[in-house]
Amino acid sequence: MKYQDIVLKNKEWIDEVWERLDKKLSHTSVKSRDKIPYSTKDGVHDSCTEGIKITNWTNGFWGGLMWLMYAGTGKDCYKLTAERSEELMDVCFTDYVDELHHDVGFMWHILSGANYRLTGNKRSRNRNLLAAMTLMSRYNVEGNYIRSWNVTWEKIDNSGWTIIDCMMNIPQLYWASKELCDDRFKKIAVRYADMAMRDHVREDGSVNHIVVHDTEKPDVVLGTLGGQGYGEGSSWSRGVSWALYGFALSYIHTSHERYLQTAKKVAKHFIENTQKTDWLPLLDFKAPEQPVLYDSTAGAIAACGLIEIARNAEESEQEYYLSAALNILQAMEKHWCDWTETEDSILQMGSERYARGHHKPIIYGDFFFTEAILKLKGLDFLPW
Repeated sequence: MKYQDIVLKNKEWIDEVWERLDKKLSHTSVKSRDKIPYSTKDGVHDSCTEGIKITNWTNGFWGGLMWLMYAGTGKDCYKLTAERSEELMDVCFTDYVDELHHDVGFMWHILSGANYRLTGNKRSRNRNLLAAMTLMSRYNVEGNYIRSWNVTWEKIDNSGWTIIDCMMNIPQLYWASKELCDDRFKKIAVRYADMAMRDHVREDGSVNHIVVHDTEKPDVVLGTLGGQGYGEGSSWSRGVSWALYGFALSYIHTSHERYLQTAKKVAKHFIENTQKTDWLPLLDFKAPEQPVLYDSTAGAIAACGLIEIARNAEESEQEYYLSAALNILQAMEKHWCDWTETEDSILQMGSERYARGHHKPIIYGDFFFTEAILKLKGLDFLPW
């Protein structure tokens, strides 16, 4: 079945969910205008605006969610909250430059980058360019990788570490190259994607969350770490979803076929494992059977990637990927979405990592769930 035929078959459900999103978010957009939420407590959004919390890697998702809703509705309530969120983030550039990390793509590309592309705001363009330059500066020219984190409070030497999550940050570099007519940004993004394809993605489509590189020798791997999954060699589902969507995005930005094929390989691993649990994604696909831990954020991210793969795949493959995305979204909407006004968040059952933070609402779950529905609605705006 063709892509559009599958969407048309599910149009009633898609339209119903979109109406629910708009009804709920038009309310919380005003209620949480001066916040940058991460989760909720007793149903109320918390906020990451105080002190160093402003540099949290998740801080672009609330404003980014507002830009998604503005793109889909044109309503000022979303635009005003997105602009406020962006203003609150400015202190990162003045007071916390030393704390910035590789996740500046998550923080500004879907926030300031989205603002510029939707409204033409030049100040937002400059913010996103500054963030892109920050990301580019983390490239290790000897080791041939982008460094993920800064020195941690435990004083662990993580100077050689890369994580699969950064596949979602490098679209900021593709954008900067196009915006500045300077291919240096894109070249570094391609080098990172090629490294991740070689060192992070395993033969079965699962991924290494953390890879440790030699800081002085190019393309030398010293080891891998379990990171936020169950352990080394396991299959942390959100890491799989970062790879799935990230390689699909790199294909969109470069047209390099190897990235689309990698996205498909990772997607197959995600789909086969999620089918086993009635389309509700586990936190780690290779963890022990007990306790049963889920992660809705992995499902929302994966759904976005699966939709993009379906859009770019051969017609004979479209149903496989798009039907999987719809199965995941529909299962999560049925079991894990809260549409009441007493709970500020929408998608429940997110998990931070295997070690802690299980089954809670997390802001990027709402972002990617909304993004997936907007894709199915046919909105011609890619926030990445």
